[in-house]
Amino acid sequence: MKKTLSVVLVLMLTFALLAGCSSPSAPATTPEPAPAPEAPSDDTGIVKIGLGHITTIDKSKDLGVDKDGKDVLPLGQVDTIIAAVAFDKDGKVVKVTIDNAQTKVNFDKDLQVTSDLKAEYKTKVELGDAYGMINASSIKKEWYQQIAELEKWMIGKTVDEIKAMKTVEKDASHPAVPDVPELTSLVTVSVEGYIAAVEEAFKTAVEVQPGAVSLGLGHNIAIDKSKGYSAKDGQEVLPLAQVDTVMTATAFDKDGKVVGTLIDNAQTKVNFDKEGKVTTDRKGEFKTKVELGDAYGMINASSIKKEWYQQIAELSKWMVGKSVDEIKAMKTVEKDASHPAVPDVPELTSLVTVSVEHYIEAVAEAFDNAK
Repeated sequence: MKKTLSVVLVLMLTFALLAGCSSPSAPATTPEPAPAPEAPSDDTGIVKIGLGHITTIDKSKDLGVDKDGKDVLPLGQVDTIIAAVAFDKDGKVVKVTIDNAQTKVNFDKDLQVTSDLKAEYKTKVELGDAYGMINASSIKKEWYQQIAELEKWMIGKTVDEIKAMKTVEKDASHPAVPDVPELTSLVTVSVEGYIAAVEEAFKTAVEVQPGAVSLGLGHNIAIDKSKGYSAKDGQEVLPLAQVDTVMTATAFDKDGKVVGTLIDNAQTKVNFDKEGKVTTDRKGEFKTKVELGDAYGMINASSIKKEWYQQIAELSKWMVGKSVDEIKAMKTVEKDASHPAVPDVPELTSLVTVSVEHYIEAVAEAFDNAK
């Protein structure tokens, strides 16, 4: 009995000692939550945007007859290639959209304009399947499909790498068809003009504010300043095919606000004599209003003594930080029939006196087309 009691006492003492030596319990803690998954970055790497363009009139035609004796009617044809391109800090292409405004002004044998002066004129991309190249295509792809493949190929490359593309001459009309494995079954159009437009976009690129996630190409085309031949009261008016191609490359942030935009206008004239012969140099260099700079000559008629390129730069600055809806809501005033929408906002009244409706339309289209 005593032995049993001794054992019990020893055990009780041992437990007491162990309890006294143990550390006090740590207070209960709430487990730290697992880190939230990182949100996708809005940073596409865009630091600059450029607007490139190449204009030619060499497909224009004189009044005459062809080799089979059939009548050839006068034609003023203006082809303007447009490229909106975004570049990263290393000069590599991040975004690119290429299009071609192939605009025709037709005349009859009396040298009167037969094209609809008020019609909507579409680019090759806008025409889509209606352009009709697929029937003559060895790979059964339309122009817009082929240019989309070329754009994809350009992504991630520098302009030097793009210019170094291996090409082959298919015929006189196709001197530079891609000859690289990635494109031989996808692109059979000649690409020299498109590459030149992208190169120009790079050379004239400007920095944009941080946060650009998309880039759009916008444009609108008008031929309403074209004229047929007339002679009245000793005043002779010679035939003129005039194509005005407004174009813009505009970058937007994730909220759809403009972070940078470039706007230009290719005002291209094809002149004819009274016999219906083209008198404009078919191989000439055709510059836009921005490229003409002071040579455009608007300053002499400007009430604020600013050239076109200076005024369009101020309009572009005003657009930065605004949504397309805010831009379209700009208050304007009609100065005269040729200036139906001149800015009427305090920031621009002393800086912009040109009519801005077509430029705003082009930026709105750029937003709709942005990618």
